[in-house]
Amino acid sequence: MNFDRLKEKLEILADAAKYDVSCSSSGGTRKNKKGALGDSSASGICHTYTEDGRCVSLLKILLTNHCIYDCAYCVSRSSNDIKRAAFTVEEVVDLTINFYRRNYIEGLFLSSGIFKNADTTMERLVRVAKKLRLEENFNGYIHLKSIPGASDELMQEAALYADRLSVNLEIPTESGLKLLAPEKNRQDMINPMRYIQKGIDQYKDEKKIFRKVPKFAPAGQSTQMIVGATNENDLQIIKVADHFYKNFNLKRVYYSGYVPVLEDKRLPSLTTEVPMLRENRLYQSDWLMRFYGFKAEEILDPNMPFLDLEMDPKMSWALRHLDQFPVNLQTADYQMILRIPGIGVKTAKKIVSARRFQVLTMDHLSKLGAAVNRARYFIDFNAGNAYLRYLTDKNFRKLLIGGSSSKFHNQFSQQLTLF
Repeated sequence: MNFDRLKEKLEILADAAKYDVSCSSSGGTRKNKKGALGDSSASGICHTYTEDGRCVSLLKILLTNHCIYDCAYCVSRSSNDIKRAAFTVEEVVDLTINFYRRNYIEGLFLSSGIFKNADTTMERLVRVAKKLRLEENFNGYIHLKSIPGASDELMQEAALYADRLSVNLEIPTESGLKLLAPEKNRQDMINPMRYIQKGIDQYKDEKKIFRKVPKFAPAGQSTQMIVGATNENDLQIIKVADHFYKNFNLKRVYYSGYVPVLEDKRLPSLTTEVPMLRENRLYQSDWLMRFYGFKAEEILDPNMPFLDLEMDPKMSWALRHLDQFPVNLQTADYQMILRIPGIGVKTAKKIVSARRFQVLTMDHLSKLGAAVNRARYFIDFNAGNAYLRYLTDKNFRKLLIGGSSSKFHNQFSQQLTLF
């Protein structure tokens, strides 16, 4: 084996993979067995810190950065003059096993440029996962990037060996995709997502009847959209996300601020900043839809199609609906408590439980985990609340912005603190 060449491949293909942010996961249930390697049953296997403070990582690489497509936003586009490389199936398997044994990683995230055609590429990705599972007895986490246009047979096999599958939508709207990637077809992206969704539903149904059913993408599927490469507004973007959550049962939608890497008249200039704060606001809106019961049309509307960059979307919604405040914590239902700025899901559940035994005060609210500096303006207590006088203050918005600024505001991060 030529180790210098392998090292060079790893540098090229790991660098090319950094633009794909949809590599985090939870929900894997593949446990370790005697004589095997790895365990994906631990929650939060991802490329960041878990809730209990552990830092875990994946080997995140492309199989190859050769690609037959010339997408304007992609650094691996066929017309771009860059170094090209490709791993063999055996090289990816060896790297994964050796990195795992050295405790560098807990799993594999494998994507690829498309060489020759979709089926040829997908077949090699599946061979990697199959070889790891059957020949190396690897039970760690495997995330495969599904190739748009790949056959149902290959998607079926991929779902049997990978924990999570994902197909990137890339550009939020079909018109944007046609502008920047005219060779691609949105339907080719949707078909494998639909097949995986049906397979997951079928697996759940069969699991109710039979004790032993082969796992089928146990950690579900996800997708990613590039933000800022085209002129879609935030309302369009969150409506697309909402559609795929409802109709494809996605685990996550990832939002990736466009990184200017190539000069093209269809794209923003190379001096354009990455829209990190906009990306963060989209993640916060996504959180509201998934866990707080908000609809896309509540967060934004045609008269206000972009998210407020000065305050988070939950606070922005509250400011536009002051008629629904203040909320009495002692009597309000759970869904309304969730809509109070500064109160998250865990705190809302604690409030509903605690109020059965005592009359809540501002001190209780702080102990229950609420961000009191925001919540205090929107809550009514049986004993009264002096902060409610600000609800009718003409400078209320300025007061909220000044009291809720984040120390992360100017830091570059994949996803900033939510609520």
